Amino acid sequence: MPRHESYVLQTRKRLEMIDITPIIQRYLRDHQAGDGLLLVFSPHTTAGITINENADPSVKDDLMAFLQMAIPAEPYFCHGEGNSPAHIMSSLISASETLIVEQGRLVLGTWQGVFFCEYDGPRERQVYLRFIADPAG
Repeated sequence: MPRHESYVLQTRKRLEMIDITPIIQRYLRDHQAGDGLLLVFSPHTTAGITINENADPSVKDDLMAFLQMAIPAEPYFCHGEGNSPAHIMSSLISASETLIVEQGRLVLGTWQGVFFCEYDGPRERQVYLRFIADPAG
């Protein structure tokens, strides 16, 4: 199995959450994963990875609206590219998640999904996946 696999995402909005749970499940199936851990990582300083509800799409909208309200684009930011709010959002949400895998399936709550969070789009982005098998199982 390769050290990690990279998946390309095309985001369509400045702020956006994309449910990547199906991509992850396909990765685990294609690699015949058993028990272990899965690392999901975004190699971008203006994006993130999070786990949240994937049943009601308004949850994504509420989260993005709150982040915009909590971290408004203000002229006092020093970063010259003008995307300081995106960098702050990325640090708050995190660039990665570590997930439990049992019998090749993610261990998630009933309503949970894994999301790629875009804060500075639209852009072409990558997500890295790395399965770490349980040596005992």
